[in-house]
Amino acid sequence: MAENVVKGPASYFPSIEKKYGRPVSEWQELIRSSPLTKHMELVSWLKGEHGLGHGHANALVAHALAGGK
Repeated sequence: MAENVVKGPASYFPSIEKKYGRPVSEWQELIRSSPLTKHMELVSWLKGEHGLGHGHANALVAHALAGGK
């Protein structure tokens, strides 16, 4: 029986939603609407402007830049 274990960036999503009080879809829209395009620029922006931790910001950006797959 296969287990439905979430892996990769999406594994952070429940804790991101709990800690920051916004759904992941809202974070993804913020990232997509940003004029920034480079991974680390976006990570730094989320950390500086929105107070996210590095791991959470990195997971959101990686997921957004991969097309939400």
